[in-house]
Amino acid sequence: MAKAVRKQALGRGLSALLNDSNTDITSATDKNADKIVGTIVEIELNLIDVNPYQPRSYFNEETLRELASSIKELGVIQPITVRKLEGNKFQLVSGERRFRASKLIGNTTIPAYIRIANDQEMLEMALVENIQRKDLDPIEVALSYQRLIDEIDLTQEEMSKRVGKKRSTISNYLRLLKLDPIIQTGMRDGFLSMGHGRALINIKNTEDQLSIYEKIIQEKLSVRQTEQMVKNLKGLSITEPKKVTNTIESPKFVSKGLKVFSEYFGHKIDVKLAGKDKGKIIIPFHSEEDFNRIKKLLE
Repeated sequence: MAKAVRKQALGRGLSALLNDSNTDITSATDKNADKIVGTIVEIELNLIDVNPYQPRSYFNEETLRELASSIKELGVIQPITVRKLEGNKFQLVSGERRFRASKLIGNTTIPAYIRIANDQEMLEMALVENIQRKDLDPIEVALSYQRLIDEIDLTQEEMSKRVGKKRSTISNYLRLLKLDPIIQTGMRDGFLSMGHGRALINIKNTEDQLSIYEKIIQEKLSVRQTEQMVKNLKGLSITEPKKVTNTIESPKFVSKGLKVFSEYFGHKIDVKLAGKDKGKIIIPFHSEEDFNRIKKLLE
């Protein structure tokens, strides 16, 4: 069983360094900074401000209470990370759930790892730490990537190295932000997955997006069913009837043969004529299973 971090009260020397305003430590080059940075100490909760750059806006109350119960029994197993501010004040870098849960059960102190960082470094650390979490919804991850681009001025290639994700993975998340806000909200609320969202991105028309979104919710469509619906919709838009001039009349042997082909393949078979006795036979399919079925018929 994991052991809780041993509570370590501030030693007299370290306590004096943190409280002495005349020798305030706000950068790594300040005197005695090496004695504070990287230290894990028990800090009073009322001396810690929440992170204004926290990318996460929602904390599940039920899981927070579960964490609070665990902390009450075992203590805080993993210290939070804070940055040193002016005076005897600190600001959260990561660990807001542990911070909130500790306050929930009436704790007055919490073990914390001390860092020194400027605002930009603070934002980057918070965003990168947030992306690494496994319980985030896809839109929350996408927004964190977008903030790294907008506010830290990172390229997708640089982000890939910072967060240990493939560039294609980052691109897939960012594309989700092109979806209608209603669909994004649905993803945040867990009504549809990232796979559903990626399928819907391929639809340009917002009304069509929302129409399929409603069907996903009402009919509880799988990702695969959604992808097929999107393909069908795109196929309809591509194959809209066009005015044809100077059409070639099908020879009798073609007209008779089409009926046989259609019955054999189980689909309406079409022919594209290129002359009196020349042309192409077109065999449509409507899914991967349908394609494989036709393939077996031809083997």
